[in-house]
Amino acid sequence: MPPKRIPAEIGTAAVEAALAGSAPDRATAVRYLLQVLAESAEGNSVEVRVPPFGAVQAIEGPRHTRGTPPNVIEMDATTWLSLATGASSWAEAVASGSVHASGSRADLSGYLPVRWVGE
Repeated sequence: MPPKRIPAEIGTAAVEAALAGSAPDRATAVRYLLQVLAESAEGNSVEVRVPPFGAVQAIEGPRHTRGTPPNVIEMDATTWLSLATGASSWAEAVASGSVHASGSRADLSGYLPVRWVGE
């Protein structure tokens, strides 16, 4: 069963609150922005993980079916919120070590920032 979709109005409010420093809204904001990424970059070739809040598969290309996917991107919630909203760039996050990316397709620079309703 697919995860429950976060309505845009709830997701947008959570992102705005999280950006203002509200910790209770952080989980919803992270999940909503991951959802927006998955919708805007449809595919299954890259898994984007933001533990413990969520993970999505995105970007067109070969699909994996078992075990750890060949293209994985992992980061913490603060980094994801910063990247997804455009507060920092992909290159900055990778250079600082805030993003752990493996695989030939593990690059979100062409998909960031995501287009969320409240931007």
